[in-house]
Amino acid sequence: MFEVGAWRVPSVKRLLRASIAGAPAVVRQRRGPQDESPGRPRHLAIIMDGNGRWAALRGLSRTRGHQAGVLALPRVVDTALEEGIEHLSLFFFSTENWNRPRGEVAALMRLTAQLADVFRGYGERGVRLRWLGSEARLPRATLAALRRAEADTRDNRAMTLAFCFNHGGREEIAHVATALARASADGALDPGLIDEALFTRHLPHADLPDIDMLVRTSGEQRISNFMLWRAAYAELFFVDTLWPDFTGEELRALLAAFAARKRRFGAGV
Repeated sequence: MFEVGAWRVPSVKRLLRASIAGAPAVVRQRRGPQDESPGRPRHLAIIMDGNGRWAALRGLSRTRGHQAGVLALPRVVDTALEEGIEHLSLFFFSTENWNRPRGEVAALMRLTAQLADVFRGYGERGVRLRWLGSEARLPRATLAALRRAEADTRDNRAMTLAFCFNHGGREEIAHVATALARASADGALDPGLIDEALFTRHLPHADLPDIDMLVRTSGEQRISNFMLWRAAYAELFFVDTLWPDFTGEELRALLAAFAARKRRFGAGV
């Protein structure tokens, strides 16, 4: 057993690689319409919250909490693959998180650079890694690792893993609005033609569908500027479990709860 207080980032990296390498391959078979489960979310998103509180309860630094949180990722990714989730989005670092202590932010940048390299190992299991966020202020090593992981897994189709790092929902919407305004001012776009569909096509990774199911751990009940456009009709699940303690079994229970809900999209009964 590993003692959290003794972890360093390289040891987390080795543990993750061992977990990924030891997981069974997932064979995705083409399904017919009669085989599709209407209760399964196509796009599952998770706000991974509670690392700092998990560490504080154990008298550890927040950085140690983030390292522990990273080790929860394979449990969730493996479960999503086994459950046939097409798109999994994970919120790791927001544009507001730059306000955290400099040492904590620097540790997250280093951890993310290594994590992106580790996630390339999921490429052998058909996972495509896509990075959703801004390049602003990112260290070159972190940015290069994210781009490399995207490039190396771009042809995979078993599942899309959207890694939301330096992401902000309002910033994303503002950038799309700016692009459409410029196109209109240049005469390339009739502003009267701007609708929801056109706006969606200008989002980063526009083929990523709307969120069906959004989970936030740690007991907080807000979405914290996460994928605001795509979360418009998401079913929300707030759980008390701190992210490092979140398990595949808990995710399966939440997926079952999602299947029991009725999604009306404003249509009433």
